Amino acid sequence: MSRHQEGAPASWEVFLRARRGLAHQHVGSVRAADPDTALALARDLYVRRGDPLSLWVVRSDAVHTASPDERDPYFAGARHKPYRYPEHFAPLTEPTGPTEKGADGAHVE
Repeated sequence: MSRHQEGAPASWEVFLRARRGLAHQHVGSVRAADPDTALALARDLYVRRGDPLSLWVVRSDAVHTASPDERDPYFAGARHKPYRYPEHFAPLTEPTGPTEKGADGAHVE
């Protein structure tokens, strides 16, 4: 984490949860010197309509990320594990017609 200069506004990521059953979604960023100011700015900018369930602000330098340049292990496919893909398995074949049981109980087509 990088330290910001004293008094300089920090960048804050804003997450909004519109209603129950939904996840928080990243809606944007604000710049503020402290969390209370960041929350007030986020409310003014991103909560214009509706009645959201919750609003979060998180300092941008506290968010840990993986860049797309770091292909492994975060973004690489699992092609070396073909059983994870549906095309690995052969489709099942269905019988073409109904079957009946013969006198001895064996299936007769």
